[in-house]
Amino acid sequence: MTTEGLHITERGDGPVVVLLHGLMATGEMFRWLSEPLTSRFRLVIPDLPGHGGSGTVPGPYTVEAMSARVGAALEARGVHDAHVMGYSHGGTVAQHLARDAGHLVRSLALVATYAYNTTTRREQVEGWLAPHMVRLLGMRRFARIVARPGTGGGPPLAPDQVAWLQDMLATNATTQMARAAAELSRFDSRPWLHQLHVPALVVSGGRDLAVPTHHATMLAQAIDAAQTATIAEAGHTMIWTHRDALARILMQWWDGVDRHQTSPPR
Repeated sequence: MTTEGLHITERGDGPVVVLLHGLMATGEMFRWLSEPLTSRFRLVIPDLPGHGGSGTVPGPYTVEAMSARVGAALEARGVHDAHVMGYSHGGTVAQHLARDAGHLVRSLALVATYAYNTTTRREQVEGWLAPHMVRLLGMRRFARIVARPGTGGGPPLAPDQVAWLQDMLATNATTQMARAAAELSRFDSRPWLHQLHVPALVVSGGRDLAVPTHHATMLAQAIDAAQTATIAEAGHTMIWTHRDALARILMQWWDGVDRHQTSPPR
């Protein structure tokens, strides 16, 4: 279903949870995570502008523009006071949504994400290379390079998961993904993270090579009273390799917020 130009999938019933996917992915990345959640929550899953079913939504593909599109779509659907979870690049959109449309956000869960993703020389090089590689190779070949069994550290994905991930990434258009990737290194929420006044949880994978744990530390230290949780053996693909552990952490967090408790999940 499309609202305000965005393709949005809904599943389940209960308190509203908005799931925001990562760069070059689609809402389909939540396929397996949604299974244990739909019995208790109403999941609202947009494809971000330029991605998946929202591929024809025009740019710019800045985080600010993506957040504004998501906010307008949620307003149009009557969604307010929702638990918002952003995964990887989706976490940057979630941060902006909490800042610019706080009435829409009951709580914030930031998973495998960052405030500023070019803090090291390696990250700076990767941030520069990504859009150029997408343009040069096209999304199908780029997906085959980046989506491999050991992608992002942690336990390797199974062969069928790798094939599925490559296919999901390849559904996105090369031009849109190159433009979105170019915006990635420009995002920096560090100057205003202290302005967020919603309950926040920062979840990291102890073996995440794509978004190492220093990013989680940066977020947790900057957001007032943020809680943290770490899945020690997980990498950047924890949503698939550690689905049950991640689902348990998130459900405990949302339950705690709904009970006006913000104890860190265990």
